[in-house]
Amino acid sequence: MNVEQMKRVLAEIITRTDLTPCVVGHRGVGKTAGIIQLCRDLGKRYIPLRLGQMEVGDLVGIPYRDGETMHWSRPSWWPAADEEGVVVHCDELNRAQQEDTLQAIFQFVEPPAEGQPRALHTHTLAPRHRVIVTINPPDGTYQVASLDRALIDRMVMLYVESDHACWDRYARSRGLDDSVRRFLVANSGMLAARGAPLEMPVEPTERGWEMVSLLRRSCRFPDGLEMEVYAGIVGREAAVMFLHWCAENRIRPVTADEVLERWDEVQARCAAQRDDLQAMTMNELVNALAAARDLPLPHEEHLVAYLAILPRDMRFAMVKSLLRLPAVAGAISKDCYDGVVFDAIRQISREIA
Repeated sequence: MNVEQMKRVLAEIITRTDLTPCVVGHRGVGKTAGIIQLCRDLGKRYIPLRLGQMEVGDLVGIPYRDGETMHWSRPSWWPAADEEGVVVHCDELNRAQQEDTLQAIFQFVEPPAEGQPRALHTHTLAPRHRVIVTINPPDGTYQVASLDRALIDRMVMLYVESDHACWDRYARSRGLDDSVRRFLVANSGMLAARGAPLEMPVEPTERGWEMVSLLRRSCRFPDGLEMEVYAGIVGREAAVMFLHWCAENRIRPVTADEVLERWDEVQARCAAQRDDLQAMTMNELVNALAAARDLPLPHEEHLVAYLAILPRDMRFAMVKSLLRLPAVAGAISKDCYDGVVFDAIRQISREIA
């Protein structure tokens, strides 16, 4: 993506989620300038941290004792809790000269756990404040450290590359010299040369898919950029497979919650589902009911009604799975449900015998 696209994606992420974007790009491409412009556009104060120049004390503060208790003074850069909105820019994350500096910032760039504030040692960041990271790619042309996968896994990697049309619009808006601008129109190769591919060692993880889920629910990315954003979380191969799957399955399967809570609304959809979508509904129902301690009567009735619309072989497989769940087995074995369940139970008994 170019810098303009980066700003649009960053705006979505930092205004709608508490995830940490990490912008990866070569020197001079406009990463920092774009983030400063974004902060100005959003009305947020910009705080730069040049991590290559910082030590642990610059991040966590200086320790002092109050009676029998040790405290750490708040760093001068730390934003106040009552400020309207701040973006802390962790620049040069992989240029941290000391290993303990990188370990100290690890906690700060990690998105906070649900219901918890973002923190750095004893200091907590107000929920309205956000964090953005930028790095140069570890491609051998920069004096940077490799980031371990645990740290990469906690950020949304965004890859920014040189784009002449984007730079020309920037040059016009800044009133840069016409001779320079016209020269680069004819010689766009004189902008920053593209180096090796920027991809970081990103792989699919449970945390990554949770981040993708949050972004899909909360953000709207420009056409063509959704795949790039997801690739920076679960890897390009997984992102391509996922979006291809989404395109092929735009008619989504009925969910477990819909079956149990709104059966009257989804009954017709359930009956008309293709077998592959029906199997997904069945699997989701079994997983959801496996965590249930009991089965309320409306859910019980809706579940049996769902079983009734299944083809005989799918009903048999579903009942077989449900009978392994203590909270469900007793409910669906009631005499009043014999017309739906009894045939499947009898077939299961034959298999056991």
